[in-house]
Amino acid sequence: MKLKSAPADPPGWETLSRETHFENAHLSVADVEVRSPNEPKTRHWTVVFRKAAVIIAPMTADGKLVLVRQERIPIRAAIWEVPAGQVDLAANGDDVVDGYNIVALRELREETGYEVSAGGEIIPLGFFFSSPGFTDEQGYFFLVRPVEPGADGPAHTDSESILDCRAFSPEEVTNMIASGEIRDANTLGICAKLVADGFLSLHA
Repeated sequence: MKLKSAPADPPGWETLSRETHFENAHLSVADVEVRSPNEPKTRHWTVVFRKAAVIIAPMTADGKLVLVRQERIPIRAAIWEVPAGQVDLAANGDDVVDGYNIVALRELREETGYEVSAGGEIIPLGFFFSSPGFTDEQGYFFLVRPVEPGADGPAHTDSESILDCRAFSPEEVTNMIASGEIRDANTLGICAKLVADGFLSLHA
């Protein structure tokens, strides 16, 4: 199954040409020629079109954040980060399988082994662009609270290399951000959103 075609241009934007160089089920790399509402001269750009992702902040009853330590091949390092995953496209062409919140809960369970507690909640916190200079990827933030270890444990996929999973206090998360131990856009972005919305207080 290939990635869906790029979305339609918003008002004022015009795509004049698109030459796809590579495409698989997860992303498409293309050279595009566009005209924007603020620049009459056409511009050429290489764009990575990518499926949407869900980014999850699992919070325990005592206010800790559950993070995973995962090897990331592009940066040749293992880093602490919040669980996340791409949103699967349905075979029938639907945008998502069962809804973004269901995908978020599935990723949480698979990567950490945690589940939302009885009476818990999943709170959507909007979305962000992971790196708009080269990709249209959107990451959708979800706070899941409270969470607790599930009976079945994690169920990592073959493509994942998760080495550890732990719950960290806000103070520990603050220190990890300050020291550069947490340095990926997903985790930094969702932490900023949690603080801005009053769900988390980060302090040393």
